[in-house]
Amino acid sequence: MTNDIRKIPAHEVTYARLRDMVLFGHLEPGQPITIQGLVAKLDVGMTPVREAIRRLTAEGALFPQGNRRVTVPQLSPGLLDQVAFVRLTIEPKLAELAATHLTPERIEQLQAIDNAVDRAIQSGDIQGYLAANHAFHFALYELSDAPVLIDIARSLWLRFGPSLRVVCARHGSASLPDRHSEALAAMRAGDAPNLAAAIERDIAQGVDQVRNAFDLGQI
Repeated sequence: MTNDIRKIPAHEVTYARLRDMVLFGHLEPGQPITIQGLVAKLDVGMTPVREAIRRLTAEGALFPQGNRRVTVPQLSPGLLDQVAFVRLTIEPKLAELAATHLTPERIEQLQAIDNAVDRAIQSGDIQGYLAANHAFHFALYELSDAPVLIDIARSLWLRFGPSLRVVCARHGSASLPDRHSEALAAMRAGDAPNLAAAIERDIAQGVDQVRNAFDLGQI
């Protein structure tokens, strides 16, 4: 454990680790897990685990089942429509707002993250793809200076990510949504509307894959 991590309170570290387990598919939708199991898996005490569960439950990422069990809620077609509507409204706006704060150095940092996305796609590393894809989007969104919208976006990714993980795992690396090259081209051109449109297309690609899986009865 690094010195920087030691300075972060245990409950914050536990929350971040459990959040990432949900977000990047370590826990599948509908998969029950005991609180004691999480304590053992995360190698922390009961109190920080309970606090992390409380926060993630409030964010809609976990659902308590009783008997000291929790589960990742399964996304329904109706909930997908709601999540998609808000994501397609908020995230292109975040990209548009971020455009004014982009510098050549920041664009190259985003390019480096997207290179990791490409490597994960090429190697079929689903969890690596999910982590790098998330890093790309939020490295961009953090430049927007719109913390309320960013918080909403983070909550929506927690609701959407587990279902995308199931679909991607079923269909392999060829199915992984990625329109980042279009977004990077718009960044380099200083074109905020086209950057917002590219992010919208990127989100819509993933939403359509999950929606198609519902239509086919695959999730």
